[in-house]
Amino acid sequence: MRARKSSDLISPTGLIRLMTHAMMGAALGLTFGLTLILSNPAVASLLDHGGSQAAIVFALTLVTTFAIGATLTGAVFILVEDKQT
Repeated sequence: MRARKSSDLISPTGLIRLMTHAMMGAALGLTFGLTLILSNPAVASLLDHGGSQAAIVFALTLVTTFAIGATLTGAVFILVEDKQT
């Protein structure tokens, strides 16, 4: 019977890899938000009339959504990579 090894997610290296995925997701969310504002004048107008609070909520929503998605995807990638080795 093979000894079961612990997952790479629990190790310090796994946590660093997950944080890297989260940071990539946050950067992608900011890039998507900037692209959306530049390509769609209606969004820029809504943010202009909404004030600074609207811009903060817009940015935080996109950053959080993309960061969570990238982190979960990174966790799946790490777990699949564990099973292959």
